[in-house]
Amino acid sequence: ECAHLVVGALMNRTLVTLAALVVSLPAFAGPKEDVSKPLKVIVNSVRYGKDLAALKLFAGEEQGKFLLGDDWAKGTDAQRKEFVEQFHLLFGKMAFPKIRKSFENLDSVTYEEPVLTGDRAAIGSMILINHPLKKQELKVKYETVKQGAAYKVIDVAVLGDSMLTGIRDDQIRPIMKDGGWDNLLKLMKEKNAELKDVVLK
Repeated sequence: ECAHLVVGALMNRTLVTLAALVVSLPAFAGPKEDVSKPLKVIVNSVRYGKDLAALKLFAGEEQGKFLLGDDWAKGTDAQRKEFVEQFHLLFGKMAFPKIRKSFENLDSVTYEEPVLTGDRAAIGSMILINHPLKKQELKVKYETVKQGAAYKVIDVAVLGDSMLTGIRDDQIRPIMKDGGWDNLLKLMKEKNAELKDVVLK
């Protein structure tokens, strides 16, 4: 009987210790939370006018590799760095004001389970815009890459249309064909200068 009491006491003590350990452990973030977290930050940052914070969560170098293909490796470090800076400025100035306007009637955003492939993840989402005149559901898919401890966005597809593919085929490729890196950076800087009244904060 004494032995049973000792075993019982030890089991109780073990259970109490395990319970305390579980309570003290941080909540485990699964793949869905890991991948969707930066997307939530981007949505809220754009919605509330914190554009520069949103741009930090885009994977500029990976975007450059996609947009320029084989020409990316032919650029100098300085050219590649300038491209990312100019591209993000242009994207922020041209896209964010339109997105912000739509987000005035943002109702909800739900995320699907991501598909992981190495350090990359694709995740779908449904954005509900509850406009007084028209309710709209937008199916948006993000291509992301893990850089360090966090995921960053490479591409965004709205209703199946890839943002980067359109920019690459309609703009980057014709410009590069005309005059290469120098022409591309020159035109990007000129366009940013035209948009000087659009200030990113």
